[in-house]
Amino acid sequence: MRRVLATAGHVDHGKSTLVRALTGRDPDRLAEEKARGLTIELGFAWTRLPGGADVAFVDVPGHQRFVGTMLAGLGPAPAVVFVVAADQGWQAQSSEHLAAVQALGITDGVLVITRCDLAEPGRPAEVLADAAERLAGAGLEAPAVGVSATTGEGMAALRSALDELVTRTPSPDPGAPVRLWCDRSFTVAGAGTVVTGTLGAGILRTGDHLTLLSGGQAGGVVVRALHSQDVAHDAVGPVSRVAVNLRRLPSPSPGRGAVLLTPGAFAVAEVVDTTIEPVGHTTAAPAQAMLHVGSADHPVHVRPLGSRHARLSLRSPLPWHAGDRAIVRDPGTHRLWSVQVVDVDPLPLRRRGAALRRAGDLEGGHLEGGHVEGGHVEGGHLVGGHLVGGHLEGGHLEGGHLEGGHLEGGHLPAKVTPAAVALSDVRLRSRGAEHATTFARLGLPTPTVGTRLEGWWVDDEVLAAWTAQVGERVRAHHRDHPLSQGMTLAEVAHLIDLPHHLRHHLRDHLRRPVAGGGGLPADVPALVPALVRRLVDEAGLAVTEGRVLPPDTGGLGPAERAVATLEARLRKAPFDAPERDELRELGLGPVELAAAVRLGRLVRVSEDIVLLPDAPARAMRELASLDQPFTLGEARQALGTTRRVAVPLLEHLDARGWTRRIDSQLRSVVR
Repeated sequence: MRRVLATAGHVDHGKSTLVRALTGRDPDRLAEEKARGLTIELGFAWTRLPGGADVAFVDVPGHQRFVGTMLAGLGPAPAVVFVVAADQGWQAQSSEHLAAVQALGITDGVLVITRCDLAEPGRPAEVLADAAERLAGAGLEAPAVGVSATTGEGMAALRSALDELVTRTPSPDPGAPVRLWCDRSFTVAGAGTVVTGTLGAGILRTGDHLTLLSGGQAGGVVVRALHSQDVAHDAVGPVSRVAVNLRRLPSPSPGRGAVLLTPGAFAVAEVVDTTIEPVGHTTAAPAQAMLHVGSADHPVHVRPLGSRHARLSLRSPLPWHAGDRAIVRDPGTHRLWSVQVVDVDPLPLRRRGAALRRAGDLEGGHLEGGHVEGGHVEGGHLVGGHLVGGHLEGGHLEGGHLEGGHLEGGHLPAKVTPAAVALSDVRLRSRGAEHATTFARLGLPTPTVGTRLEGWWVDDEVLAAWTAQVGERVRAHHRDHPLSQGMTLAEVAHLIDLPHHLRHHLRDHLRRPVAGGGGLPADVPALVPALVRRLVDEAGLAVTEGRVLPPDTGGLGPAERAVATLEARLRKAPFDAPERDELRELGLGPVELAAAVRLGRLVRVSEDIVLLPDAPARAMRELASLDQPFTLGEARQALGTTRRVAVPLLEHLDARGWTRRIDSQLRSVVR
């Protein structure tokens, strides 16, 4: 078993000394740190606990000037060793570090009262009681141990408490995609660039092809070598401190906040919608702040969406899953806000009132403590099998599986929470349609509402509206153009009022990120072809030879009399095709003739020559009676027609394979 723990606490409360006493390794590696006795950068050390678990410690600086570094070390850690000095008690940075722990949703750890040998009798107990009460108020129910790293007092009890902590820490998922937030980067002679970080899930292997996201630029890299706890490994699993030697590295070299990813496993975006909650105060977040996520810190613009949500806009993209936690920090006031991602790359808020509507959507889909606003989960159970309108009914939340977004067997898997299901449904409703690949990259289950279309999910209300649009507009086209041969599928696609981000799928070269958010990944197949076929079918339309038209479309309307007159003429003289002017006098133009041909009333042997459908067969009977081979003149006389008709008619028969040209003068019937 491997685990990683981060320290937290006020400056000069003995965090580094404690780590050194536990591991025998000095986490302070810089000469300046050793000279000043002050942690400046993140430090790392590891040990094996009495129970056999390997534990690595991320030692964070306690000074106020290095809060950003502290957050970088604390961010990826699943649990905390919170340190308070017995001789000094609770201090200012103790509060800020605890606020960070609370903001990141860390709810487990160990409270260590250090320097007990320097405190007055009774003082350690007072400090322990005060600190424990503060931690409990922040949701951190941590067992407490008093120690002296100098004398060794309480260290055995601390090791036992750490053993219990790692035992109850949830097991990480080795099958999850890798997202390694880099907290250090350096170069080794003969080996190249090495980055380090805390591997919280997934497995890294030598030879792996990963994506490196650094400074807003993404590029492919290959894992050359792996080290963990100063030992080379072919593979490293979670939770571990790991050093990754990379090759094929793009320039420049990555720094803190860069991230190594399993390719295609995360949604990469500059804009996210989140829940937002002040930590230890009631002040609204400023418009300009710093966002701390993983080991990264970035300037961020905060746009409120109601009282509980906000839109965060960054200058460069980061990799996200729905449910990710981060911290918004005001560098001026040092206040913190806890944020949790509910949607990634949301649609831009372009129209008046869009922000208010978006806030309502997010509030309506929010699930917390077994309840959905606008619906509820009865006692944390599911009844009836699937989510409808934000209402969960019947069944339990353990075991079973989701099939096609609906509940089977009355159970949900442990990792498919009602909150995740609700977020999937909110995303689908807000976007109208979403590809299953995107839900997977967000770490979300497939939605419980909507219709599946070849890998896409389409909201049922949106699908009904698009179906009505297609039906009404295709029928209107045929009312205005009764002789139309129908609309192509591509023309029908343009009849649909697709939202801006989906219109980019109408043409492949437009499938790129959309400015302001709401883009579609370039590797997601286009929705439109499958969608148009479904809408045509749902609208009760027919597709004939690639053309869409109402099934009741038939007849020639006002052209019926003219076509009947022409048919009567051709029945008397089958090969006496009228001239173009004669057709025009009858009221038969290109549209009317095309409709008659489409309905099988006429056959076109050239652009200007139309005959009855049986004319080619009649011609073959006459030509077969001639001596073979025959000339054009002999054919013209046999058919009783002119050269104007005979030439295209014979070419038509050649094309059918009924006659064969021997040379420039002669033809014969193919027998």
